[in-house]
Amino acid sequence: MSTPSPLPVFAAIDIGASSGRVIAGRVAAGRGTGGGPPILDLTEVHRFPNRPVRVRGTLHWDILGLYGEALDGLRKLGAGGVRPASVGIDTWAVDYGLLDARGDLLANPVHYRDGRTDGVMDRVLSAVPARDIYRTTGLQFLPFNTLYQLAAEAPERLGAARELLLIPDLLAYWLTGRVGAERTNASTTQLYDVRSGTWSTELAARAGIPVQLLPPLHDPGTRTGTLTADSADATGLDPSTPVVAVGSHDTASAVVGVPARGRDFAYISCGTWSLVGVELDKPVLTEESRAANFTNEAGVDGTIRYLRNVMGLWILQECLRVWQARGLAVDLPALLEQAAREEPFRSLVDPDDPEFLPPGDMPVRIAAHCERTGQPVPQGPAAVVRCVVESLALAYRRTVRDAVRLSGTAVETVHLVGGGARNELLCQLTADACGVPVVAGPVEATAIGNVLVQARAAGVVSDLTEMRELTAATQSLHRYAPGGTHSGRSAWDAAERRLG
Repeated sequence: MSTPSPLPVFAAIDIGASSGRVIAGRVAAGRGTGGGPPILDLTEVHRFPNRPVRVRGTLHWDILGLYGEALDGLRKLGAGGVRPASVGIDTWAVDYGLLDARGDLLANPVHYRDGRTDGVMDRVLSAVPARDIYRTTGLQFLPFNTLYQLAAEAPERLGAARELLLIPDLLAYWLTGRVGAERTNASTTQLYDVRSGTWSTELAARAGIPVQLLPPLHDPGTRTGTLTADSADATGLDPSTPVVAVGSHDTASAVVGVPARGRDFAYISCGTWSLVGVELDKPVLTEESRAANFTNEAGVDGTIRYLRNVMGLWILQECLRVWQARGLAVDLPALLEQAAREEPFRSLVDPDDPEFLPPGDMPVRIAAHCERTGQPVPQGPAAVVRCVVESLALAYRRTVRDAVRLSGTAVETVHLVGGGARNELLCQLTADACGVPVVAGPVEATAIGNVLVQARAAGVVSDLTEMRELTAATQSLHRYAPGGTHSGRSAWDAAERRLG
């Protein structure tokens, strides 16, 4: 009797706004009689921080450090005797690097939280009306979109640039020597025509962006190249190892990792940011959608991620950082337990208020906001946490409801994936606020989506439906039914009215 061959391993480089990992994923679809059980197993090989660096007043990403960490993770994988079937990369959206005529990076990419885009969006919209931009791109108007970052660039740097590469594409370029732009991330730039699936060179020209900077587009699942001699030497991997484009915008990968059956669901990809929306077959480009600031981003398999950005766990993360810097012993699970016993709806903030965007002393900002709006100032960390988490649940409620209204899609379940799935208070309050069950998990939805797109490129799984069924069958999920304390619709309606 022959020994079954080992399962293929897919290497996922998954880098978020605060940390990154290299993960090894083993996948077996488990199809048919005698096919064995379904397997979707992730092993974290390497974890590293993602620390922005401020230099001469500008906040940068340490992109070379991140690339070095990715190489270290692949080297650890190879040192363990694993030869990955392929490598895939996902990161955050909108930020980019500019290459010169030799293919060298002109400068470290600037962080989207840097203030260089202050006022730039208004300047661009005075030249190109918002209505025209939305009709073409269907994208939410955010001051740090790639379009406005490019408009904020020094003319001499733009003049010296020959290629624009978004962050995952830049890392893939250094691994393979090949340039390109993966479609799900390209769709976040506000330079992408969401109807035709191409760059909008007309829009770029009207906004004063050199159209020659825009690289060729490719779809998730495309084999974009193999390791260069340098990257193979740095990792100890075979130079024939393919690099496969995944949903390189981390939210696109996270939505692949949603364990949904059918289409009557909303999703919340909850990390530093929360991306809240529904999955559609075509974009919604109405004036009502533009007024609601909803975005139409490309998803895997030609889907549309119809969503709105909500500030997410960033505010809570900054609160914890500030308390720790003050020498307070911070235990988040204990704080959440205490917060669950705090008085509901006592103090609320709008998480999307621009005052909460930059790094800083969030507890002081929350106190100032509450004082300014005539609400009680939260006293102590537990009260602040209750304020933040309850305010997030309200923002999710409003966004899910708007997505349903604007798209005509029914929602019977909310899938909450990412790090926020560990936050039981947030999950329960979201179920109460939305009035439908919340299925929490998987926490590692982004890495799962990354691995599954690679697995499909290798023929291990067939389509998006099978990917999600495999996730549902193999991952730990928790269901929260509406019905917690103060869960009545009227109480949430009243709380929402207070925010205006």
